[in-house]
Amino acid sequence: MANAIITIKIMPTSPEVDLMTLETQILKKIEAFAGKGDTKSETEPIAFGLNALNIIFIMDESIGSPDVLADQVAEFEGVNSAEITDVRRAIG
Repeated sequence: MANAIITIKIMPTSPEVDLMTLETQILKKIEAFAGKGDTKSETEPIAFGLNALNIIFIMDESIGSPDVLADQVAEFEGVNSAEITDVRRAIG
């Protein structure tokens, strides 16, 4: 099987949510789900001081759907929603 590059978009419940702490918790969950691998995090301005957190990571396709991970992340305190916004097959 090939690797997939996944992007998960996390919307916090308010601008007061500490995105760095949230990112640390989510990266631990991603590592438990997909194993150690390359990750990249970035914030995306939404409106009125609210920022979304986008995390890009690599996982083996044989693990299955990353939607399970998004559902688990959506249950974290301070998270309004989490969705998989992009899935691409890694080449090379």
